[in-house]
Amino acid sequence: MADLLSTGVSGLLASQVGLATVGHNISNVNTAGYTRQTTTFNARAPQFSGGYYVGQGADAISVQRAYSQFLTQSVWSANSGQSRALQYANLTASVNNAVSGSANLQTALDGFFGSVSDVANAPIDTASRQAMIGKANTLVATFKSLSSQFQQLDQQTNQQISAAVDSINSLAKSIADLNSQIGKGYAGGAVPNDLLDARDQAVAQLSQIVGVNVTQNTDHMYTVSVGNGQPLVSGTNATTLSTANNQYDASRLEVVGPGGSVISNQLGSGSLGATFDFRTNVLDPARNQLGRAAIAMTDAFNKQSAQGIDLNGDAGGDFFSISDPAVFNSTTNTGTGSVTATVADVSKLDASDYIMRFDGTNWSATTTAGVSVPMTGAGTAASPFVIGGLSVVVGAGAAAGDSFQIQPTRNAASTMSVAVSDTNKIAASGPLAATRGASNTGKGVLGNLTVTDVTNPAFNTPANIVFTSPTSYSINGGAPQTYADGDTITGPGWTLKLTGSPAANDTFSVKPAGSASGDNGNALAMANVATKGVLDNGVTTVGKAYSQLIAQVGTAGAQANTALTAQQSILDQATASQQSLSGVNMDEEAANLLRFQQSYAAAAQVINTANTIFNSLLTAVQG
Repeated sequence: MADLLSTGVSGLLASQVGLATVGHNISNVNTAGYTRQTTTFNARAPQFSGGYYVGQGADAISVQRAYSQFLTQSVWSANSGQSRALQYANLTASVNNAVSGSANLQTALDGFFGSVSDVANAPIDTASRQAMIGKANTLVATFKSLSSQFQQLDQQTNQQISAAVDSINSLAKSIADLNSQIGKGYAGGAVPNDLLDARDQAVAQLSQIVGVNVTQNTDHMYTVSVGNGQPLVSGTNATTLSTANNQYDASRLEVVGPGGSVISNQLGSGSLGATFDFRTNVLDPARNQLGRAAIAMTDAFNKQSAQGIDLNGDAGGDFFSISDPAVFNSTTNTGTGSVTATVADVSKLDASDYIMRFDGTNWSATTTAGVSVPMTGAGTAASPFVIGGLSVVVGAGAAAGDSFQIQPTRNAASTMSVAVSDTNKIAASGPLAATRGASNTGKGVLGNLTVTDVTNPAFNTPANIVFTSPTSYSINGGAPQTYADGDTITGPGWTLKLTGSPAANDTFSVKPAGSASGDNGNALAMANVATKGVLDNGVTTVGKAYSQLIAQVGTAGAQANTALTAQQSILDQATASQQSLSGVNMDEEAANLLRFQQSYAAAAQVINTANTIFNSLLTAVQG
């Protein structure tokens, strides 16, 4: 009877463990990171009795996770890739929203150049001139608005970097603490399944922020490194990462390891790696391209403004103003040297930032991506270095190892302003006016009068062009010169296009234009800046530069969305494979619940039967 009772009790206890495990699975069906658990049973050693063995019941020997390290690590890897793609797509979309939003630069450019054309149509009309200044201010406000939105995105990346580092440190500490608890659990002789799940879930959360590499040691503890091998967790010890200002630009945050070394470019996948890649590959090029367009607009329009004269009779001045390129000293510099940069040739200005380094004897330059950049000149005021359209002068005192970062265009748009507020100072008139003699009898027709050199000493000297025959002329009685239909006549600092056939004694004159003459020559030329190639060696207009910015950001956004779709598919497949093994299936658990319930009831019936037999035996003995 005792053996039967013991057998029944063993079945009862074993079924109870099975029921508890099934109940635990059902309770955690919605718990993130939970791994389905199963109970393992073994038959007790049988008892030999008269030539045969009699079973002694069963024991629940373990509760195990339905777990695959390979599938779990596949999910972590896919998690990092999907999180990176999602972050990159979201950030890139924010830049797309900025350039395609209400502050549309192309609209502002069209409005401004339209107002310049209005001035050309009515060069002494005060209302047209005032409207031109108003449109100029609208254009500048649009440049500044876009620049401000880009700066806000830059600040947001700083906030995201800081928050990500805090989360990494918190998760690293959590994993180290769980390592400690798991080690103690194994030391007690059992497998701490729920602690293992909690640790894997912490690693999964970490993998969303940064790519992880996990190794399980013989003591069941995890060693975790992130990115390109940066140690983060070793046993019960967690490394603390931190943020620090960029060595050149204090407005930017970098991630540094325990020794203070910058590891921003080593973080790989995950949302943090995507944030740095977005800043380097999308945001910075967009900001630089916007600033490049602002500089090109300022330079081209100011140069044309200087070609004309205003209503006061003065030479045209700068219509727009903009700052020089920004130069930053490295925080590691030990010398007292300095670097100043100005834009020397807008046509050669690209969207790169540069690093200049001094080795103790010579200077060298690279882009921030590390591509070597040719340099000419000596770096002095008389012979400055020429780097990608920049003129760079270095001051004495630099020490070996010192370096400087030059940002030619990054924040240029934010510094742009309208330099003219007085309508009389708009240089709409050309400095010179060409007229056809009133008594001309030939068919010579005046074409474009173009200023080539306002500094020529004889520039303002009136010129009288007299044709001695249809094919020859002289200027102010000088040496005879030949002429053919369509030839350009060249004077001191100007050229004049003629077509047709003048007759003998026909005259044409070129002389300074009167301050209030109503001449619109320079206004027409300023309006033509809209279609003038300024950048890329005189090929790209300001408007086209903005179109390139839109295309550049749009392409990045499309690629990011494509990558997100692919990475989401990879994550879904990895998760489905892992869940097919480790996920809780409610139908299966319901069946197991019924099975263990029935086995529990049957074991109870065995105990009841043993009790009945034992009572019957006692009654018989007592009788």
